[in-house]
Amino acid sequence: MLFWLTELSDGGGAFNLFRYITFRAGGAFLTALLFGFLFGNPLINVLRRRQGKGQPIRTDGPETHMSKAGTPTMGGLLIVGALLTSTVLWARLDNPFVWMVMFVTICYAAIGFADDYAKVTKQNAAGLSSKMRLLLGFLIAGVAGYWASLFHPPELTGNLALPVFKNTLIHLGYFFVPFAMIVIVGAANAVNLTDGLDGLAIMPVMIAGGTLGIIAYAVGRVDFTEYLDVHYVPGTGEILIFCAALFGGGLGFLWYNAPPAAVFMGDTGSLALGGALGAIAVATKHEIVLAIVGGLFVVEALSVIIQVMYFKRTGKRVFLMAPIHHHYEKKGWAEPQIVIRFWIIALILAMIGLATLKVR
Repeated sequence: MLFWLTELSDGGGAFNLFRYITFRAGGAFLTALLFGFLFGNPLINVLRRRQGKGQPIRTDGPETHMSKAGTPTMGGLLIVGALLTSTVLWARLDNPFVWMVMFVTICYAAIGFADDYAKVTKQNAAGLSSKMRLLLGFLIAGVAGYWASLFHPPELTGNLALPVFKNTLIHLGYFFVPFAMIVIVGAANAVNLTDGLDGLAIMPVMIAGGTLGIIAYAVGRVDFTEYLDVHYVPGTGEILIFCAALFGGGLGFLWYNAPPAAVFMGDTGSLALGGALGAIAVATKHEIVLAIVGGLFVVEALSVIIQVMYFKRTGKRVFLMAPIHHHYEKKGWAEPQIVIRFWIIALILAMIGLATLKVR
């Protein structure tokens, strides 16, 4: 919205700064961070009053989690509120990719909110049925995948770009939208599975979001794409502002979610943020790189899939408990130890993902 202030510029002066994506990204970061600090405590107080007993704790989970009983959930409202407010304020609102990513974020936040609301009101950890969540998730992702394909350049439409092998495009044709649906839904649910310890999910989401923001900015500039030998996708540079707002909003939320958490993000936050990461990857044609940058989420999701499949076949478990962060809890690792080590892994994977921009 503030981009319109450039109309008051004659090519110089303070208003000219709003032409620069990097300047507006900085503004989005600070706005989202301030939003988190201003509205964090009031929101937590409202959630605590409305929810009473807070998020139900799984009885089959680690014993140490029973001490978390009474902690309010739906803290994702703080992140999503900060993220959307900052993006609308600082991004160009004539950019289709920005609206596509915000569409996914809002819709997935709504699914997560409904799930959290069902858990809190029924005091049951089940929430919405998994079939309903997946159905709605795939429908939204289908709209987003088709939306993105409409604004990709003709040479990239319907194609899958590969990291490292940069001259190789895999033509998916009509299967691109189903592929995009899998990417977005998979990212949303992988982040959701990761959100099991205080502060565990939000920092890797911030790291992945920041990395994808850099990638979006790079592939949206023709000079950068020529130097890096990556595919140019006009308009994706504005996604950096969304990612900067995500980082700022995430930091604001982490202030209250750091162990011991005063609030959980809940499905309201985890589904929205995971879906946003998937949507950004689809918009920038970096779906495969997302699997590297978000490798921690992939491992968390795979641990659940492996555990379920192996148990159904043999009646035995591969892990002491899935997702894998609970496995390490069962092995005696302290919660902060698991969280910080997983943060380190997420940062290493993000650096590897960024490195693929330059590797030929």
